Amino acid sequence: MLIIGVTGGIGSGKTAVTNAFSELGITIVDADIAARTVVAVGSQGLNEITKHFGDDILLNDGTLDRAKLRNIIFSDPNEKKWLENLTHPLIREEIKTELAASTSPYTILVSPLLVESSQKAFVNRILVVDVPVELQIQRTSKRDNNTSQQVQAIIQSQADRDTRLSYADDVIVNDQSLEHLQQQVAQLHKQYLSFSELNHES
Repeated sequence: MLIIGVTGGIGSGKTAVTNAFSELGITIVDADIAARTVVAVGSQGLNEITKHFGDDILLNDGTLDRAKLRNIIFSDPNEKKWLENLTHPLIREEIKTELAASTSPYTILVSPLLVESSQKAFVNRILVVDVPVELQIQRTSKRDNNTSQQVQAIIQSQADRDTRLSYADDVIVNDQSLEHLQQQVAQLHKQYLSFSELNHES
């Protein structure tokens, strides 16, 4: 099974890219969704978190209070480490299960932290959605109503642009229209289909 990792900084347009692949019939496995699944109500992950932090970590409806958890782990490196030790293996297993269930000719794994994490071990190729930093700030501020300082802080917490590009087998530059982006996806789709056929033959 050919697995393409898609990554890019915040506001780069990963969602627009994966939507375009999805419209071409390709299965998308999203690491962010997997991360939410493993702490959903009734999950082992949420049970362990509640045991560790107490019921105060839950909202009234029994779901995880992400904002409260984020504040705790950002102010205490030991708690952050504890949480990562719990959730990272669970997320990896969830991703593995979803990838194995895919029936499309190749599969996309989209993850904002693909190159910074062990998730890159799952993929055969890495596609980076690249965009100038100024455009990242502009798009994200507009989309999330964040200040440019907040967006810059998020950008600094991710791998920098050059590091991410150094891992890239393929690059989509998303600084023009949606139509231009979709043309680049269509081009790569053809390429990936032919790689996937070669994969089957070998």
